[in-house]
Amino acid sequence: MSESFRYHIGTLGEPWGDAEKQQWLAEQTVKRSYFDDVVTRIEQLRQDFSVEQYGELAYAEKVGRNYPLYLVKTKSWNDQLPTILVTGGVHGYETSGVHGALRFLETRAAYFEDFCNVIVAPCLSPWGYETINRWNPHAVDPNRSFLQPVAPAAESGLLMQAVADVTDQLLLHIDLHETTDTDNSEFRPALAALKGTVNDNWNIPDGFYLVGDANKPELDFQRAIIAQVKQVTHIADADDSGRIIGEPLADHGVILYDGKGAGLCMGLSNARYVTTTEVYPDSANATPEACIQAQVAAVEGALKFALDGIA
Repeated sequence: MSESFRYHIGTLGEPWGDAEKQQWLAEQTVKRSYFDDVVTRIEQLRQDFSVEQYGELAYAEKVGRNYPLYLVKTKSWNDQLPTILVTGGVHGYETSGVHGALRFLETRAAYFEDFCNVIVAPCLSPWGYETINRWNPHAVDPNRSFLQPVAPAAESGLLMQAVADVTDQLLLHIDLHETTDTDNSEFRPALAALKGTVNDNWNIPDGFYLVGDANKPELDFQRAIIAQVKQVTHIADADDSGRIIGEPLADHGVILYDGKGAGLCMGLSNARYVTTTEVYPDSANATPEACIQAQVAAVEGALKFALDGIA
């Protein structure tokens, strides 16, 4: 193993204890504002949508601040229509997931309200957004924490509680993510150190790809999203071993995970159509704006396919 893949906290081969987690937390700094960047935009949606605070992350003792969490929903809810869920910022550092969810609300969601009930959780991990982190302050990954009966991360548990009444009725859930160069330079080495294991970096895909659910892949659905996104940005090809982030391709730009088994956000419901988007903001062929547009295109492609299937 290359020394460059070793994380600077902890002892090789030994999982972190409280001291190592506290050292890691002490090194994190606020780099941007959830309240300025996200909450202000959510508040501006109140005229056209129902905005609900579904919980609060009680982190004042840990990091000096609590974080309110919001759902943005169809104002004129119709129980006769299907319901769709869009989530962003499960990993707070994945910027276009948050801003893609907000952009969808600001530009396209109203169009779909005649055909479905819309629920959007724009940013599940506000502290992660502010500090550009994958984990929460307890060094827990929210996107491995959508588990019953008790979620290891409050970010995950609070959302599961908030949408519990509709999880069996959801037609579609799309979860907006990014894969970044910092996955190799920071987050995967940190995860290996946390667990006391050896890190093995993967090839970062250059372009957009999807992670579908292995238990309900719905590949026509995944292909429809890829086709929509392809109009905005490029789709990732497989690496030399025919894989993306270590997984074999199910289709062009599509890999599959066990959503529920892995505790992923996309596994929180029994929706027929589920997927996780992944854009690559560090590509020489991408811009922050293109990544946001790709997320919106993915949501739109997903909704068009799912809603057409029940017409």
